[in-house]
Amino acid sequence: MSHPISLNDVVELATVSRNGVIESRHLGSLAVVDRDGALIASLGNPDAEIYARSSLKPFQAIASLRVGAQLNDERLALACASHRGTFRHQELAATVLEATGLSEADLRCPPDYPQDSETYRQTILDGNGKNRLAFNCSGKHAGFLTACVASGWPTEGYLDPNHPLQRSVMDVVEEFSGAPVGSIAIDGCGAPVPQMPLVGLARATAKMLRLAADGSDDPAARVAPAMLAHPWAVHGEGAENTVVMERLGVVAKLGAEGVLILGAPDGTSLALKMLDGSSRANTVVGLRALQALGVLEAVAVDAVLAEVLKPVLGGGNPVGAIVPTEAVSSLARA
Repeated sequence: MSHPISLNDVVELATVSRNGVIESRHLGSLAVVDRDGALIASLGNPDAEIYARSSLKPFQAIASLRVGAQLNDERLALACASHRGTFRHQELAATVLEATGLSEADLRCPPDYPQDSETYRQTILDGNGKNRLAFNCSGKHAGFLTACVASGWPTEGYLDPNHPLQRSVMDVVEEFSGAPVGSIAIDGCGAPVPQMPLVGLARATAKMLRLAADGSDDPAARVAPAMLAHPWAVHGEGAENTVVMERLGVVAKLGAEGVLILGAPDGTSLALKMLDGSSRANTVVGLRALQALGVLEAVAVDAVLAEVLKPVLGGGNPVGAIVPTEAVSSLARA
């Protein structure tokens, strides 16, 4: 029976203070597994089911590779991306399409404005509107299309849950998570996204890292190294996931509605979901949880959080902070 995450499955993971008073509280669940996928720590219910949203992208990219998508490491990193829509991101997505004789017109993700503020400004100044290459999932969709061409499958309807490519994605999700997929919804970009246990998402991340560490010849072994080699492509210069990968060597992939996966160099992997859908506390909670377990060094985590964690401002000055709860900072192995 399906068990969508609910209030009964979560605990308080972070608070937001203003002038010494707690103003907001973020409730969620997290699951941490070792390199072999064994659950070693959790808060809330690790078996609660979620939509992984864009945290699923590395596994969608694995499906594309396995059916023949020809992607170098930089293009593969973009296939895993929730990018900022910079001109560099857009140009890279365009090269993926051009390599197989396709174009922006073949993409079925919605048109959008760039999330990157400078690129957005220049787009408006140039008199241009929304376009599909600027959509944050365009790299994934370009990878999907490349996979279809390589396999001789129709590119039309490539987002249909019954398309052979999307069936391949579901096979990968089940294989890597160790759990059957639940209900299948439609993500913001139009791609199918399955319901899955939170711990299954952590296990999928661990397996992806393990294949890479063990030197497997499975195409899936390329994904984590590609993300770490080209972190700018996965998110954007100065963006949280990119900084975490650059500074810590931790695979990081956000998902909408408060989802995050982290994969540490030793293979320890974490998945978390905030019940309210907010992501502002995800990075600090995830990194501090791994620190508490002895996976990451405090000094290194401090430096990253100083760079990416936004302060609570009052009149332009810091007056508060986003702070993990004691449950997170004292997380211990089961």
